[in-house]
Amino acid sequence: MEKVLGFGGFFFRATDPKRLARWYQDHLGVDLTPMDGAHAPWQQQGGPTAFQPFPQKTSYFGNPEKQWMLNFRVRDLAAMVRQLQAAGITVKVDPRSYPNGLFAHLTDPEGNPIELWEPRGRSAAGKKSGR
Repeated sequence: MEKVLGFGGFFFRATDPKRLARWYQDHLGVDLTPMDGAHAPWQQQGGPTAFQPFPQKTSYFGNPEKQWMLNFRVRDLAAMVRQLQAAGITVKVDPRSYPNGLFAHLTDPEGNPIELWEPRGRSAAGKKSGR
């Protein structure tokens, strides 16, 4: 059976797409999508990716009107949190340490939920214990 190789893109509606794309570039390092063949799009590092549907009434995403949440793997969660907080962005760090890593939550300027994940060890397949 053929299988997909990973995410090739994530497309969503935004009130101000240019401003929001710039926010992701400035604060999370997600490069803007090039509009020509001379530039390369953002490249993710290889690693685990969680693909997990949640119950419709989950409170995990925060705002119940949001239908999705981005999860970005990070190398150093503490450093990323400090960087975001220095830019005036509110970040809620999960105080628990899970077998597969550490987590923090924030929202982008349009209120879309983002989870930051610092994977740890072989169990970093994306499923958190106790969730």
